[in-house]
Amino acid sequence: MFGLHQEYDNYTNEDFLVWKLLFQRQQVLLQDRASKEFVKGMELMHFSVDKIPDFKHVNNVLADTTGWQIEVVPGLIPDKDFFELLADKKFPSSTWLRKLEQLDYIEEPDMFHDCFAHMPLLTEPFFVDYLQELSKIALQHIDDALAIELIGRIYWFTVEFGLIQQKDGLRIYGAGILSSSGESIFCLGEKANILPFNVKDIMEKHYYKDHYQDRYYVINTYKDLFDAIPEIKQLLTHALTAIKHDKNVNATPLDFKL
Repeated sequence: MFGLHQEYDNYTNEDFLVWKLLFQRQQVLLQDRASKEFVKGMELMHFSVDKIPDFKHVNNVLADTTGWQIEVVPGLIPDKDFFELLADKKFPSSTWLRKLEQLDYIEEPDMFHDCFAHMPLLTEPFFVDYLQELSKIALQHIDDALAIELIGRIYWFTVEFGLIQQKDGLRIYGAGILSSSGESIFCLGEKANILPFNVKDIMEKHYYKDHYQDRYYVINTYKDLFDAIPEIKQLLTHALTAIKHDKNVNATPLDFKL
């Protein structure tokens, strides 16, 4: 779609140092915090502290597991392009890394977020099937701002900030948490607002990007996400119908009741 490629030879010494520092920090923090599927995916990818991942290798691993591929993009891309890639089993990723002075925070997702935090879980079949089906729903409503807002909320509280209950305890699978040193600790702490996965509740409440999440939703298996697709379709239709008939719902609501 974009015709871009990872230019591996262009990575600088600073790039390798940034990857090393971020990888080391998260590797320590995520012990006993990350989901077992994420850990397994990391092992399959052979991600390591001293080597920036090569997308050719990543694509070989994905071809052998779920059939997905990585599509290099320049950075943030339009919603239509984003969902078209996911619906086609292609995950968009940048290839640039943040600077040393940006280790703790960067506004636009870089390769560390896209690669370290997202790619390992692309080896999990139910998760990627959910990602693909959610994107197909988005494409059906791509010109409707409200629909994309509501789907964005679902994506945000699952793919980016989701938690999963596993035999050995509550674990992280959301990439926004997995790439954040602070939130990977906060989300499992006493102050975190932990809630059972609830599509309706997620759709009714806006999210914010400038601070830790005010709530985290917990699934029991990745199949829970895939099984929620029919409910997502149903509630989305209900919301759009309510807007059409002006049932006390604003056209671009922050919070509203379905």
